[in-house]
Amino acid sequence: MKLRQIPSVDELLRRPALADTWAALGPSGSRRVIADCLKAVRAKPSDVALANLENDLRAAAQHRLQPSLRRVINATGVVLHTNLGRAPLAAAVAARMAEIASGYSNLELDLTTGRRSRRDRHLTRWFEELTGAPATIVVNNNAAAVLLAVHTLVIEPQGEVIVSRGELVEIGESFRIADIVARGGARLVEVGATNRTRLADYARALTPRTRMILRVHRSNFFMQGFVSQPEHRELAALARQRKIPLVEDLGSGELNLVRERLRAGVSLVTYSGDKLLGGPQAGMISGNAKLVEKLRTNPLFRALRAGSAIYAALEATLALYARDASGELPVVAAATAGGLEERTRRLAARLPPALGAKVVAGAAVMGGGSRPGETMTSWQIALPPALAAPLRRGEPPVVARVEHQHCLIDLRTVFAEEESALQAAIAAAYASQRTPANLPS
Repeated sequence: MKLRQIPSVDELLRRPALADTWAALGPSGSRRVIADCLKAVRAKPSDVALANLENDLRAAAQHRLQPSLRRVINATGVVLHTNLGRAPLAAAVAARMAEIASGYSNLELDLTTGRRSRRDRHLTRWFEELTGAPATIVVNNNAAAVLLAVHTLVIEPQGEVIVSRGELVEIGESFRIADIVARGGARLVEVGATNRTRLADYARALTPRTRMILRVHRSNFFMQGFVSQPEHRELAALARQRKIPLVEDLGSGELNLVRERLRAGVSLVTYSGDKLLGGPQAGMISGNAKLVEKLRTNPLFRALRAGSAIYAALEATLALYARDASGELPVVAAATAGGLEERTRRLAARLPPALGAKVVAGAAVMGGGSRPGETMTSWQIALPPALAAPLRRGEPPVVARVEHQHCLIDLRTVFAEEESALQAAIAAAYASQRTPANLPS
């Protein structure tokens, strides 16, 4: 073929056979797709490339129209999978979130008086009822909650925050608690040893510049053996004696643990909304009303606060706990799931026999750094490892776990209504991979 045979952008835009494609893309997207495809043809000109141009344009358009953020089937058995968005929302919570997000709301308006009000009033009674906290504010996530607490309570440059060496954790994407403390304008004071920190270690580290004692949840790891740390009541008594706040980064969001910490005398507790609570991404700060008010008046709070959709989702999530219906939350349902062996064997029996699918006993985890070291007995379908990639790239995408030379499918994290789609996805992935030698023929 000759280069002059390649059609122009405008010519392709006028072709009736592609009219529906361009209408779906819009002018800007259409021109970008055409330009990219023509560049590929010019790079390797051939009669075949020219003959396939319209089909290639349609395929490229379809790819461009595909949303980047997509729903996937989580077949990993990791309930709070950070890469997969952590906690899925309950149906009632998602509906409530959509209702508020799709219109206007009284986020900061008192409908009785007609005056401006605070957005956290929508959640105060729920948190007070479920945790005993007299005050709670909500920010974007738990890291933001810790940052806001440090930035607010360390009221002078290089005021000191005391943290045990055994709690200097690093969370996802290399975020370290030490860095968050430093960004908050404080100087970190490490106490104790990695495995053992005593009350006396905290007491010796206190100086006139100490502004906070910080306890941190050990995310993604646990320690056992020759380990110790002071009880919360002991540490709280020391903090009260020296008139400084004791703040705990609880992380996981278990409401009963928030209540326990506040009863033990912890001044403020920070925790996540999208971990064990089973709600949306958010960071809560609950506890002493005067301290919460200080955090609320910090200008940084305005930069970190959550919006109306998050408040709606949190309110609906907390309402489920209040009426003892937390089993409707997918996180709770997955953690307490029964009948997994029967479900797993039933699905395995429906798969192509040539796949050689085997049902094996395994272990699932909560994930999200919430319960490090703990596992849950589960059942899995063992498939050839070469299926992991086509499953992930299929429609719908299925994310499985590759372990011990197997692609493992764990139904603990698969919704019942997703099973038919999962079965079809496995069959399609197998059909696309029948030629490689590592798959059964």
